[in-house]
Amino acid sequence: MPKVGMEPVRRQQLIEATIESVGELGLQGTTINSISKKAGLSSGIISHYFGGKQGLIEATVRHLLSSLKDSLISQVADTTTPEQRLMFIIEANFALVQQRKDTTRTWLSFWAQSMHDPELHRLQNVNSKRLYSNLACSFRRIMQKDDAKQAAELSAAMIDGLWLRAVLSQSDTDQFKHSERLAKQYVNSLIQQYGT
Repeated sequence: MPKVGMEPVRRQQLIEATIESVGELGLQGTTINSISKKAGLSSGIISHYFGGKQGLIEATVRHLLSSLKDSLISQVADTTTPEQRLMFIIEANFALVQQRKDTTRTWLSFWAQSMHDPELHRLQNVNSKRLYSNLACSFRRIMQKDDAKQAAELSAAMIDGLWLRAVLSQSDTDQFKHSERLAKQYVNSLIQQYGT
């Protein structure tokens, strides 16, 4: 019988092991056994906590989405200006955790699988809408509504595209820093172009 209070710890161990396994073996190559070995736990515990591999995969995606959200929330305060908030959104998307090889490979695997899996597709839509919504909210405070919508769409595409290029180039952290700088320059150019 599991120890009382161990469920959150075990769940997190399994999520981290899933990220490692997907980063190493890909989503298709990842199995309940590969995850349980990396976590140092029995394979039965995956079914107990998550109902199986699919439930664990979905929980892992939600974990990555939450870490992205938490990275932004930790920086924003009541005194944060819209311009600062836009920069924080970019920084969250290029944060160190988003640059780890196992994390980047996991994101890429999930994105690819989301085209074939309705639940992963739904989670990917949540991610896209959250990025757009965060950007649009900040842009609306400094420009007209229609301009803010367009600026948010353009910025979201630029952030995703620059992150993807940095990952696919298999470069070091310098490429991520360069991509972050380019995204910030682009957002600043939109503020100058459309800002009131």
